[in-house]
Amino acid sequence: MIDTRLPPTLPPFDADGFLKDPALWTEQIATTIARLDGIQDLTDTHFRVIDYLRDHYLHYGTLPVMRHVCLTLQQDRHCVDELFRSPREAWRIAGLPNPGEEAKSYM
Repeated sequence: MIDTRLPPTLPPFDADGFLKDPALWTEQIATTIARLDGIQDLTDTHFRVIDYLRDHYLHYGTLPVMRHVCLTLQQDRHCVDELFRSPREAWRIAGLPNPGEEAKSYM
């Protein structure tokens, strides 16, 4: 569910908390979502994962295999879970739209 504490200046989110239009995403929006989710500081490593997720989605229109993300970025294969607690949270912070019920079950 979307956090009701989201500032009104943020672009629209759906009922599951995903940004409706990924083109409206900014690093500031990512930082705001992360802080609301309990991640106080997004590091360069966080942003490398976020950038990879955004690039993959904008190029292929799909959710990548998270272990592949970590291996490509030369990180531990569980880097997404370690940095964001879950792939779903990383996807939300990356400002990507709702991937659908089936994809969310894999996240």
